[in-house]
Amino acid sequence: MSERPQRLIEAARKAVPEGTYAVGLGLVLSGLTAYGFQILAFRGLSKSDYAALNGLWIFLFVVAPGFFLPLEQEVGRAVADRRARHLGGGPVVRKAALAGALLASGLVLLALAGAAVFPLVDRLFHGRDVLLVCFVIGLATYAVQHLTRGTLSGNGRFGPYGLILAAEGMIRLVPVIVVYAAGVHEIAWYGIALAVPPVLAALISLRGQHGLVAPGPDAEWSELSTNLGLLFFGSVTAQALSYAAAIGGIVLAKGDHERKLVADFIVGFFIARIPILLFQAVQAALLPKLAGLAGARRHADFRAGLRKLIVIVIGIGVIGVLGGLTLGPWAGKILFGSKFRLDNGDLGLLAAGSGLFILALTLAQALIALLGHARALLAWIVGLSACVIVTAVSSSDLFLRVELGFLAGCAAAAATMAALLKTTMQLHAPGDESLERLVEAIEHEPLEI
Repeated sequence: MSERPQRLIEAARKAVPEGTYAVGLGLVLSGLTAYGFQILAFRGLSKSDYAALNGLWIFLFVVAPGFFLPLEQEVGRAVADRRARHLGGGPVVRKAALAGALLASGLVLLALAGAAVFPLVDRLFHGRDVLLVCFVIGLATYAVQHLTRGTLSGNGRFGPYGLILAAEGMIRLVPVIVVYAAGVHEIAWYGIALAVPPVLAALISLRGQHGLVAPGPDAEWSELSTNLGLLFFGSVTAQALSYAAAIGGIVLAKGDHERKLVADFIVGFFIARIPILLFQAVQAALLPKLAGLAGARRHADFRAGLRKLIVIVIGIGVIGVLGGLTLGPWAGKILFGSKFRLDNGDLGLLAAGSGLFILALTLAQALIALLGHARALLAWIVGLSACVIVTAVSSSDLFLRVELGFLAGCAAAAATMAALLKTTMQLHAPGDESLERLVEAIEHEPLEI
């Protein structure tokens, strides 16, 4: 191989955070198995049961990552920071485990109380009580998994981190294959297959791992974050924006006809979310990498790494939009059959929203690494507010209004995040001309999506 191609390959490798390839492989398998689960559920359940199951899917993946992903991120950041200072991260992990247990218990009690007072089961799960049980189980299992993932990423163990993602998908899919092949159409089995695997995958990933909770100085609660509450609310708001199109369709649908159309819309929505799944490979390794650079005061490296990551994110977004406009409808009909109803325009708008969402998420990770938790929360609130307003006033067509709302909300979140990141980075390195060039790139590159 000539010298120039070798230099290009090395430059490409350096542009991607450490661990991206290991996590990326896990995410490929996780994504494939997730779509396998959706396809089998769509074909094996009645349309009503499939819609109810996706009520569980969406609710679980808004609430569980919304509350437990911040814990994962803070554990990863704090442990990575301790590693950079040659301190053991065990005390931080134990503090986080206690916080996770208390948080999961509180969410379970809140869910049970909400189901007793409000028509939660009827609204979200179409009257299937077993799905509430699955939701409660899922809260506990995802609490364990996110704590494990944060501990692994903070210690730089991205191979086992990727194994968690792949193992969860396989453990979920294999029983569903058996159930589908046996002709069993009971929704409870699908709900259990959604809720239980996270903890089993975490246990598998920990086999053979040593030194994850190395002894060190006692950890104060402030070491996880003095703004953990802000981070929780920011994460929940971000997850709500991520699923805003599907949530909007469910809430705004009127009558049996539109509710059936929403079930079909959800299938297309998952196709359009492929760019978000691809970005997770970068996100998983991004925060510990940025935190380590920020903690070591390597601001130039911090800015250079962020610039390259933004380029990668924009590339993912562009590929997603082109795929949605060209191959999306064809792929949807091949995978899900004649019930797939969305056209090129629908999938293009949803994919564009997904691309803008991952851009906003990238900038949010940079803000979090610089301890700008309140600013990240503000940007997500601006984005979700824009989504609600545009959805309310943009169109009378059910699909178009939620698609435009999703697109506008993600664009507003990305633009606000870029503006806030500019001021935050100026505080960390005022007067740096290379910082100004980075800020200009952040402000203009979202327009290319």
